[in-house]
Amino acid sequence: MPRLYVSGIVPAPVEKVWAKIRDFNEMPSWHPNVEKSSLDTGRSGAEVGAVRRLILADGREALERLIALDDGDHTFTYELMGSPFPGLRRYIASLRLAPITRSNHTFLEWWSEYDADAEDEAGLTHTFTGSVYESGIEALQGCSTG
Repeated sequence: MPRLYVSGIVPAPVEKVWAKIRDFNEMPSWHPNVEKSSLDTGRSGAEVGAVRRLILADGREALERLIALDDGDHTFTYELMGSPFPGLRRYIASLRLAPITRSNHTFLEWWSEYDADAEDEAGLTHTFTGSVYESGIEALQGCSTG
């Protein structure tokens, strides 16, 4: 079971970064590899149990459910329910923000665990760390969070 972890610093206060990423249905507003998001269930993208349907930049579709949201800890956790990735059987990921008090910047952590066929693990690890986590963090570093 691979366990992935990527982190970075976003040059904005934690409250502004949290406001940008908190709504589970607003990922296309900040992530360059997500074209569209719509809610299949849930009244809002900040409701635990909400299910979002993502259309990725390459046209593939993913279905994800928000399984935890903690405003005090600036953390959310989600699971991939319908996957466009071959060999993937289970995927759970979390994002957490923490203030860097000296600079008023944000420390962002994104990690996951998943099960996959052995022959697919290297490709999935590359996709999740690069195309998902690293590209998302880089986009937040360069976008306006106000």
